[in-house]
Amino acid sequence: MALPAAQFPDLEGRGVLVTGGGSGIGAALVEGFARQGARVAFIDIAETASNALVDQLAPIVGHAPIFIRADLRDTQSLASIVDSAAEAVGSLSVLINNAARDDRQLLEEVTEASWDESLAINLRHVFFMSQAAVPHMRRAGGGSIINFSSIAFMLNMGDIPAYAAAKAGIVGLTKSLAGKLGPDDIRVNAVLPGMVVTERQKKLWLDDAAIAGMLEKQCLKHTLVAEDMVGPCLYLASDCSARMTAQTMIIDGGVF
Repeated sequence: MALPAAQFPDLEGRGVLVTGGGSGIGAALVEGFARQGARVAFIDIAETASNALVDQLAPIVGHAPIFIRADLRDTQSLASIVDSAAEAVGSLSVLINNAARDDRQLLEEVTEASWDESLAINLRHVFFMSQAAVPHMRRAGGGSIINFSSIAFMLNMGDIPAYAAAKAGIVGLTKSLAGKLGPDDIRVNAVLPGMVVTERQKKLWLDDAAIAGMLEKQCLKHTLVAEDMVGPCLYLASDCSARMTAQTMIIDGGVF
């Protein structure tokens, strides 16, 4: 599927940082913002895919995206990483907390370590990345933080207890941050994707029957792909949503 055709002129030259930008939804976001003329940096732990994305986009966008390798579980390093990203893109106005991993866990097999690992990957860094980005956004005169939650926590899925808790927590965190940062003209909103079919999802969890089953529940009979998340994020990052904060935007084809 192609990226959205809509143009957001105010995003040209704007500093954007995406977590988990090397593949899947994150890679689509990196490309989508780069094609708007934004100055994009992205964080990922996977070097091969991330470097390939930079090589792919560098010849076709005005500002080649900047890849920063980092492990978001290492919260002590996040402030310096955000500082480096902000310096690389000139000024940081948009943070997209996209990185996540939806590992399946049977109730009986969840341990304290596996629970903590899931929350570290799916929730903890969302706060600390936001905390580190706020000083840069204040200096820029405002900004937009976009947090990726999921409809998964509303589907009563029994094999994702920690992931569901994290994604529900992101909604609460979004509202709390919005209340704190509104006076600084920093908006904080959450995107809740439905079943987005990526190569990783097809490899690990999804077969044709599962995809067809979700499609049956959707009002819009189109399988969701990574590029479907780009338009909503462009809108939330742009001045079009200048008075929108503390909101959750569900992009699931009409399941909810």
